Amino acid sequence: MSSLLKDFEVDAKNPSLEARQRWRSSVSIVKNRARRFRMISNLDKLAENEKKRCQIQEKIRVAFYVQKAALQFIDAGARREYKLTDEVKQAGFYVEADELASMVRNHDTKSLTSRGGAEGIAEKVSVSLTEGVRSSELHIREKIYGENRYPEKPARSFLTFVWEALQDVTLIILMICAVVSIGVGVATEGFPKGMYDGTGILLSIILVVMVTAISDYKQSLQFRDLDREKKKIIIQVTRDGSRQEVSIHDLVVGDVVHLSIGDQVPADGIFISGYNLEIDESSLSGESEPSHVNKEKPFLLSGTKVQNGSAKMLVTTVGMRTEWGKLMETLSEGGEDETPLQVKLNGVATIIGKIGLGFAVLTFVVLCIRFVVDKAKAGSITKWSSEDALTLLDYFAIAVTIIVVAVPEGLPLAVTLSLAFAMKQLMSDRALVRHLAACETMGSSTCICTDKTGTLTTNHMVVNKVWICENINARQEENFQLNLSQQVQNILIQAIFQNTGSEVVKDKEGKTQILGSPTERAILEFGLLLGGDVDTQRREHKILKIEPFNSDKKKMSVLTSHSGGKIRAFCKGASEIVLKMCDKVVNSNGESVPLSEEKIANISEVIEGFASEALRTLCLVYTDLDKAPSGDLPDGGYTLVAVVGIKDPVRPGVREAVQICQAAGITVRMVTGDNISTAKAIAKECGILTAGGVAIEGSEFRNLPPHEMRAIAPKIQVMARSLPLDKHTLVDNLRKIGEVVAVTGDGTNDAPALHEADIGLAMGIAGTEVAKENADVIIMDDNFATIVNVAKWGRAVYINIQKFVQFQLTVNVVALIINFVSACITGSAPLTAVQLLWVNMIMDTLGALALATEPPNEGLMKRQPIARTASFITRAMWRNIIGQSIYQLIVLGILNFAGKQILNLNGPDSTAVLNTIIFNSFVFCQVFNEINSREIEKINVFKGMFNSWVFVAVMTATVGFQVIIVEFLGAFASTVPLSWQHWLLCILIGSISMILAVGLKCIPVESNRHHDGYKLLPSGPSNSA
Repeated sequence: MSSLLKDFEVDAKNPSLEARQRWRSSVSIVKNRARRFRMISNLDKLAENEKKRCQIQEKIRVAFYVQKAALQFIDAGARREYKLTDEVKQAGFYVEADELASMVRNHDTKSLTSRGGAEGIAEKVSVSLTEGVRSSELHIREKIYGENRYPEKPARSFLTFVWEALQDVTLIILMICAVVSIGVGVATEGFPKGMYDGTGILLSIILVVMVTAISDYKQSLQFRDLDREKKKIIIQVTRDGSRQEVSIHDLVVGDVVHLSIGDQVPADGIFISGYNLEIDESSLSGESEPSHVNKEKPFLLSGTKVQNGSAKMLVTTVGMRTEWGKLMETLSEGGEDETPLQVKLNGVATIIGKIGLGFAVLTFVVLCIRFVVDKAKAGSITKWSSEDALTLLDYFAIAVTIIVVAVPEGLPLAVTLSLAFAMKQLMSDRALVRHLAACETMGSSTCICTDKTGTLTTNHMVVNKVWICENINARQEENFQLNLSQQVQNILIQAIFQNTGSEVVKDKEGKTQILGSPTERAILEFGLLLGGDVDTQRREHKILKIEPFNSDKKKMSVLTSHSGGKIRAFCKGASEIVLKMCDKVVNSNGESVPLSEEKIANISEVIEGFASEALRTLCLVYTDLDKAPSGDLPDGGYTLVAVVGIKDPVRPGVREAVQICQAAGITVRMVTGDNISTAKAIAKECGILTAGGVAIEGSEFRNLPPHEMRAIAPKIQVMARSLPLDKHTLVDNLRKIGEVVAVTGDGTNDAPALHEADIGLAMGIAGTEVAKENADVIIMDDNFATIVNVAKWGRAVYINIQKFVQFQLTVNVVALIINFVSACITGSAPLTAVQLLWVNMIMDTLGALALATEPPNEGLMKRQPIARTASFITRAMWRNIIGQSIYQLIVLGILNFAGKQILNLNGPDSTAVLNTIIFNSFVFCQVFNEINSREIEKINVFKGMFNSWVFVAVMTATVGFQVIIVEFLGAFASTVPLSWQHWLLCILIGSISMILAVGLKCIPVESNRHHDGYKLLPSGPSNSA
């Protein structure tokens, strides 16, 4: 099978255009192209969108580099005048939306200056830069300046899916056959008897179409919910005088937005204030070099990313008036990238479809030849009647229906159904899958490289211990007793409140709220406990420059000037790094005294002691300067003020989740920026660091030669003091040795590792927009246990599709062979077109619903990961398919050729009764085989069955409707009511397949272990359940 599917292979992540085109061109037998490829990306549409995107980028590039220069030479009088409309005046605004859009888009600094800069624009849009927009004005601002939304592809109605289901070529042919059959039947047999066969086919088609459309429509609603969730971005604004979080879609012109590293600029706007703001504009202009935004270059464009620094901006343009809005419009169509499993099953469907087409043609030819031979024997070869035409039409309908059954259109669509179901369930379990393939790939993951903070720990940080003036002080309940002199306390409070990326604000109820990262919040809370006041500190000191914290430097610095004119720089960061920058220390009198080697050794011991207690350690330092430096802040000459130890407790359930991963053959590796002692302490607490595992620092790892890197990479369980580049290097080396790697990340610098990994997992709470954009899955609660849940669902998707394929291929084989053999031997097919359509619905749409949506069980995480190179249709599956097919063919063959004698059927309706028994037995074989298919290798197929309400509902509906078809719809389905003895016989024939399944599963088919980790059955059923 593998050699036949060589054209149906694509990479799970970033598949090549050549591979995507190759498999599409290889799909030759398709009943309904519109439905088969509905969820697959349209390459022509994608190419067209890419062309549009490039055109928009070129236009923006021109605006950046040509118009800015040209505007310098255009006289203000020659500029376009925007007349203020009455609607804008009456709303209390003094500038038109198009005027604002034009000014920002064209980077027209001259127009901005003439209108008074950001402050002047704020007046024209009637907003205070300190108080922000009033909530009562939101509606009128949206009415005048527009909403911050982009056009979405309109939702498809249910009738659209009905129409799409009707595009099936085989169903169209059958409809034509049915109409002709009704016409000929009425003419020859009269009304209403002549209508039954044709009407039965039409009713069956309507049923198939409705069930298909309902299933597809529900899928579309699930994907729509997921798309809506993907577009949710929360930003911080100042409104009604307080800082608050709002959805990006609720942003209005006049809003004051707070930007920090990793944020996406949510709308076009003007810089108000900020520090070291660098903007990545590559998503708009294609330029890779970051743009520096400040008072002289104040324009910010929607869709760009904050690469460094922080700022406040005034929103001037929203929605479709921005260039990003126009760009988003081109990206709203194109479809989802195909997954490897979808592609592989398209290949399987194509191969089986070709076989089925051959059988259908052979069946039709054999039936026609036998019919002609029989006419020749009867001497009526020259006499043809309308009844003969009706017989040939029935043969044709049977042949077409065999194609309906034989082409397993449901195989690739079952993957979509299963993934949609899994993604919906994961969303309720706090994991948002951004790319379909990620859910599938996660089932094969062999290792997870996880961050510590917020993923393994709670991210609720508090300062637990502090070293200052030679003393260690521990937190006592909600307070600290430091007993410091006033001078030392003042310096400590300055070091805390001056050098911070967070803010202390009042919420609507007047309660104090700290906004910022968990580490920053912990330190600010510590400062408030010491009696510090933010407003007082900000009044007494003016911030001149900020160097924000980033993962490479592992420190944050700020330059301030005191009201007396004194220049002071503060720094805080990773203890080992910042301590090396110090040559002095604050004594108990608040004086700066030399830092001896002995004291450095003592402080290092304190840091090590804090770290061994799983505390994150930071040093707070300062230095006084004669004048403000023109470049970077100094890297030496600082005075050490304090070492703080921050406690971040391990999340409940993490140790158990790690153990589940280890039992499932998934290695958990912790990659953190923390001190190696802190990292090891946390890793041991979580159960990550085990005997024989390696804990290494990032600097040591990155300096190893490539061959040593690859040798040590599989043994690494903890990487401490790592840079984002170290994480990327580790991922790269693990992938080279064949690992399927999942990586977590939250910062902007984690984007390369998230992109490089097989599955990128971004944190939903702590993660930046840049990290989320490069991720495949967003863990919305930042919890490691949720990552394990994603792996479990990934495995469930794969196994569920295997179950469905096993079930469907069995039906395919039996339906094809029984009709073909019967046609060759008896000259008629035991299963009519209507009956085959019902069987097709059982095995296709209903089968997929039942088997492809089963929830995961605990046993899934007790087997090894499924290798990427493993054959999808395993030996165990072939064993079950062949065994069940042989049984069904033998039983149905005996009934077909000797049923009348065995069952003692006599009378004029004996043939009808026998055909009904064959049909009924065939359906019950599939019902019981569907239950068998719940477990490919385990014998206890009933375990957890009633936990899947979808499975139970499908089984109940199938049996219920089968009873209705046989007992009440005989005229349309060519059946007759059966006695209770015959019903019992049909059920017995079907149920024997379950006993057969037990015997089949005792036949070993793998050499040592099955691909999914189960040990071979040693002796029989007694040890298997």
